[in-house]
Amino acid sequence: MGYHRAGFDVVGVDINPQPRYPFEFHAADSFEFLRLLSFSSDRWGFAAIHASPPCQAYTTGAPGRKRANDHPDLVAETRFYLQATKLPYVIENVPNAPLVDPILLCGSTFDLPLIRHRLFELSFDIGLVPSLCPQSSWRRGVAHRGRYAYAHGKGWHENWRRHVIPAVWPWMEDVEAEAGQAIPPAYTEYIGARLLEHLESAS
Repeated sequence: MGYHRAGFDVVGVDINPQPRYPFEFHAADSFEFLRLLSFSSDRWGFAAIHASPPCQAYTTGAPGRKRANDHPDLVAETRFYLQATKLPYVIENVPNAPLVDPILLCGSTFDLPLIRHRLFELSFDIGLVPSLCPQSSWRRGVAHRGRYAYAHGKGWHENWRRHVIPAVWPWMEDVEAEAGQAIPPAYTEYIGARLLEHLESAS
C-alpha cells in the first residue's frame, strides 16, 4: 500500500494465498519468480523489487514458542536473487536480521499510534533518514503513551483493534494474522518516494 501511495503500480508475490491483498497478486514461489525475472530481457516491465523474507529466524519468541533456529534463514538467498535481476531493490526485516547497512524506521517516525521497528536494506542511496522513536534500543516498545507495541501487555489485541488498525491498516480485520505481519504503509511510502527519485535521476 505504501508503494502504491508513493506512485507505483504494485504486484504481489507470495507462496501463500492473500485473499485481501488489494493489488495484483500471484501465488508463487518468490525465488522461482525472481529467477525467471532475471532471465527476462525487459524484466517484465518492473522498475524495482521489495522483498520481505520470513523474519522468524531473527526474532526471539515467548517461552514455549519455536526457537529462532527452527526457522529458515533466507535473507542472503533473497539478496542473491534480487541482485541477479539487476533492478533496484529493498529488503525489509526485523531488528537483528543480517541486512547490509540498513535504515531503521518506526511508527513514531511517522507519528503513528504504534511502536514497530523495521530494518530496510536498500540497493540505492536514500540520504538522511528521520528518526523520532523515543526508544533507545531496537527492542519492543514499552510505556509510550498513545503508542502500542505488538504483543505487549494483556490488552494488546484490543488496543490494536481500537487504536492501531483503523489508523494504519483500515482495510484489515485480523490482528495477528494480518496486521501482526504487516509493514505500516507509511514506511514504504517514504521509501517509495525516495525510490522514485532514484529512478527518475537514473533515467
